[in-house]
Amino acid sequence: MTVLADPPSTRTETPAPRSRARRRVFGHPRKASVWTYAALLAVVAGSVFPLYWSLVVSSQTSDAVAAVPPVLIPGGHLFDNIARVFDSTDFAEALLNSFIVSGSVTISVVFFSTLAGFSFAKLRFRGRKILLVVAIGTSVVPQQLGIIPLYLLMAEFGWTDRLAAVIVPGLVTAFGVFFMTQYLGRAVPDELLEAGRIDGCSTFGLFWHVVLPAARPAAAVLGLFTFMQAWNDFFWPLVVLQDNATVQVALSALASGYTTDYTLTLTGTLLATVPILVIFMVLGRQIVGGIMQGAIKG
Repeated sequence: MTVLADPPSTRTETPAPRSRARRRVFGHPRKASVWTYAALLAVVAGSVFPLYWSLVVSSQTSDAVAAVPPVLIPGGHLFDNIARVFDSTDFAEALLNSFIVSGSVTISVVFFSTLAGFSFAKLRFRGRKILLVVAIGTSVVPQQLGIIPLYLLMAEFGWTDRLAAVIVPGLVTAFGVFFMTQYLGRAVPDELLEAGRIDGCSTFGLFWHVVLPAARPAAAVLGLFTFMQAWNDFFWPLVVLQDNATVQVALSALASGYTTDYTLTLTGTLLATVPILVIFMVLGRQIVGGIMQGAIKG
């Protein structure tokens, strides 16, 4: 007796939706609890309160700083205090100098760090790893150890009390080179570079047309950190500059004296914080846009 096997089934099972498959593997997505939102609100409030307190004190008179209970509502003396800041010190020139220094350093660091990161991550040449280690090793040297020889070098060039003495030493950083090397090693595939070489693109053409667009999110992060560091730098401008002061040196001048006028000092601090917030909002869009673009492609 011959047993005939059942013909193979022509039915194709419909694969489970991706959301169901993920639920099977990872379980149901959990909703954030009330305590999570409470903790986030506490962190946001703790981060925003110093800026709000600066605004409150800047809009009050000097007597309101020591008031009990403390004043928590902004007053109407903000523009008067801003005028006092510009009358007490050359704050407008200090803001302009900080813009020149921070902008020049940021553009230079982003460009040269991306160029060096592309070289270390995607180009093969003799001594590449040794040079990268040496570049990273310079970041462990404290700034205070190099102040005296750096000042002597600036004096030899005749750059003391000139903005070039603040700009040139910061044109490229070890952190920027390392950061862009790590990012470009993963973000730019070798096949894309090979395709560009086949089309006749030069090495710098690959950097300009392929690497720079791919490095936009990391460049925004590096630019934000670099601008903040250059804007908040105080020690080196205090040493090498005299008349052409930056905004941090001007703030220290506002806080000097036998008694500290906290209203005047916090008004200057508020004015010095506004450019940082503007830069963060501008570059923050680039960061979020790059992250979302990578998520859509992935």
